[in-house]
Amino acid sequence: PHLSGGETVTKIMWKVSASLLPAVAVGVYIFGVRALLVVVVSVAAAMLTEFFFLKIRKLDTTRVLDGSAALTGLILALTLPPTLPLFAVIMGAVVAIALGKQIFGGLGNNIFNPALVGRAFLAATYPVFMTTWSNPNYWKALQKVDAINVATPLANFKFEQKLAPSAKLLFGTIAGSIGETSVVALLVGAVYLLYKKYINWRMPVGYLGTVLVISGIMRLISDKYPTPTFMILAGGLILGAFYIATDPVTTPFTNKGIWIFSFGAGVLVILIRIFGGLPEGVLFSILFMNTLTPVINKWTQPKVFGHDG
Repeated sequence: PHLSGGETVTKIMWKVSASLLPAVAVGVYIFGVRALLVVVVSVAAAMLTEFFFLKIRKLDTTRVLDGSAALTGLILALTLPPTLPLFAVIMGAVVAIALGKQIFGGLGNNIFNPALVGRAFLAATYPVFMTTWSNPNYWKALQKVDAINVATPLANFKFEQKLAPSAKLLFGTIAGSIGETSVVALLVGAVYLLYKKYINWRMPVGYLGTVLVISGIMRLISDKYPTPTFMILAGGLILGAFYIATDPVTTPFTNKGIWIFSFGAGVLVILIRIFGGLPEGVLFSILFMNTLTPVINKWTQPKVFGHDG
């Protein structure tokens, strides 16, 4: 996310990364130092991969400090289980930069959100590791997080029809990815992004609003469906709405296009979470809509006077 308002892209990238520090801090507090290790390794691997590609392409290697690779590594880390082996973290970060970004020509040319490409790769290659969660053990210096098969709130509802309390979802005292568990921590950063106008407010409003309205209607139809509050607070929806779907490179550049994108992504989240085989749908909802961005841009771009179509 980097809607420029006079600031350089580099400054904005680093400020967006800084806005995620509350989520990182809460994740480390809840899951222990192992979560911090995952974050550090992911960011470092992403930046080293970026440096490698800049070097072999004979480009200015100082561009590794523009903040884009670090932000990709950080967002990727926040979507990962704290128990994920470090070799897998490294592979995810390498794929995110190499196949999600550099293969398309670097910053500004990628079709898909790089962090989601890395996470999709890990979900496909290490499905057991990526679905092995741990209970919050809170900060215990140098203690390794125990990798046990604890269900996330979305999985609990999907397979057992159990709804987690909203308070636990708000403050992150649940099993889940490092940065997806605490909604409050994410919203602290999101408010900053909105205040600085680094993101287009229409994307999170459209994305969250679609999920809220459709899930509300479904809950009125039957109690077997989750509450709208649960659908908004559980899983990676808040992280996705404010930090991933708002990436201007992989999402539409017109306001009308953003409404279309956000509505489509919201519908897909509902379809996958409630009717699909997976508990979570944020990853695939955004990646799928990324593929439609060029088409949406073509549909919604303003007509140029004197040109047809």
